[in-house]
Amino acid sequence: MLARICQFLIALVFLGLGGWALFFPGHVMDLAFTQAYRNDTYVARFMMACFGAQAVMFGIMALVVRWEARALAVFAVVLIPFFVFNWYFHYEVPVLTSIGMLDFAGNLIMFVACLIGWRAARKDEKGIGGIVRL
Repeated sequence: MLARICQFLIALVFLGLGGWALFFPGHVMDLAFTQAYRNDTYVARFMMACFGAQAVMFGIMALVVRWEARALAVFAVVLIPFFVFNWYFHYEVPVLTSIGMLDFAGNLIMFVACLIGWRAARKDEKGIGGIVRL
């Protein structure tokens, strides 16, 4: 049950931040990007909304598909490059504002949820089938 709650938390991050980008792309760009990198054109808002739509789609899938321990472990690993991205585009090339670092906060929440969910799912899987793959 704890693994499923962690999975729902991951979905909520995607649905929350993705929904914001989907329905309010101009607002996201105004708050999340520094002035030097802000581009308020139709195409920029369109691309931000597309990014949000993909995040919402993944959030919905995270709600309806049951992840095993292996899926949670793999998702934790694939999140690691996003931490590098957040650091680079906030500290080295100042594209992201402090509010733009909500992406970092979301990634951190999901990473911790993956680790907690992975441990819980391993226990659940050991109790059910006795064999755990990761």
